[in-house]
Amino acid sequence: MAPFLDPLLIVALALNFVALGVSRIRGVINAVALQGILLGILALFVHSEIGIRGILLVGGTICLKGFVIPRFLVHALREANIQHEVTPVVNYMNSILLGAVGTGLAMVFSSTLPLADTHKGLLLVPASLATVWTGFLMLTTRKKAIMQVLGYLLLENGIFLFGLLLLEAMPLLVEVGVLLDLFTGVFVMGIIIHHISREFASISTEHLTELKE
Repeated sequence: MAPFLDPLLIVALALNFVALGVSRIRGVINAVALQGILLGILALFVHSEIGIRGILLVGGTICLKGFVIPRFLVHALREANIQHEVTPVVNYMNSILLGAVGTGLAMVFSSTLPLADTHKGLLLVPASLATVWTGFLMLTTRKKAIMQVLGYLLLENGIFLFGLLLLEAMPLLVEVGVLLDLFTGVFVMGIIIHHISREFASISTEHLTELKE
């Protein structure tokens, strides 16, 4: 499975840079959705004997990350009537550079971890750490609430990637709990987006300090 695993992980890493370098919010939503679908497919390659529990996880991941949540965010985008993140805290070129530095450091750090022999030499751990870093960058350097939701999704994608190493040891309820936590987080952020767009002409989180009960 390794010959197919690393190319898929390289695509997932490339989508991190797309998310960091694109100002059009719909494009970032599509990138994160495609990465979510890839995560579901990756579970099939990480464990050859995945079982019914794993198949349910794959189906749930693809459905939730690839279709349900992106559709919800596209609806929020239309309601807010915005298309671009115009003035991020860190510009797009510097964001890509920071993403590249974080990806390089993730590869160096992952080589020092005591991994199982079957996982050594794979890009799974570096890709998970790099995706967590990308999500953190999105959360801290973007002003639009929707972009911060997308950063949260990328952060969770990185955690999910690392969790694939323990897929056989994780109970189904824990796996479903992770997906439900993800959906809950996005749902709460959707409420915040709705209230900001209702009160202001912009959905920049800078306006959160001005919201009143």
